[in-house]
Amino acid sequence: MADWVIELIEQAGYLGVAFLMFLETIFPPIPSEVIMPVAGVAAARGDLWLPGVIASGTAGAMLGNIVWYLAARALGIIRLRPLIDKHGRWLTMNWHEVERAERWFRTHGTFFVFLGRMLPTVRSLVSVPAGLLKMRFRTFLVASTIGTAGWTTMLAYAGFKLRENFTEVDQWLGPVSNAILLTLALGYLWRLWTYKPAEKK
Repeated sequence: MADWVIELIEQAGYLGVAFLMFLETIFPPIPSEVIMPVAGVAAARGDLWLPGVIASGTAGAMLGNIVWYLAARALGIIRLRPLIDKHGRWLTMNWHEVERAERWFRTHGTFFVFLGRMLPTVRSLVSVPAGLLKMRFRTFLVASTIGTAGWTTMLAYAGFKLRENFTEVDQWLGPVSNAILLTLALGYLWRLWTYKPAEKK
């Protein structure tokens, strides 16, 4: 996959970076941990300009973030109520918790989106709850852009400094991503074990 990423960035430059980051957001198995360091290496060689790499990577990722947000907002949490009522145990939530999450999101949603954009694995999923819970688009856009810019800057700068040794970035982020996945899996199993259906009124 890295060879394909390198080739596309060499041929398409900033547009290639933006396109790859858009795909990474829509289809998470294409890792930003490879895309942005490769683009950073190209900047270190003088083929690209580092601020341009960061801007194009951020723009591409944000386009994908907006697509997910609008899709989730169009669906709306209300349409999911029959699914939640029927399969709440496996979703580990009931409608009361959804209403509580909606109230929590009004107060803390901005920080949730900002921080989520800088966490491996989680960052591509943040748009869904933001859209479902109808977070204000302007707030979502600002928090997402700042967080996404921070993430792309970190990865691009790492590639810029490490040059051909950019794979060291993935060697460091790989265990972090695995730890987050393990935490999410254990959290799901715990909620599944302790799940209690909402009392019917």
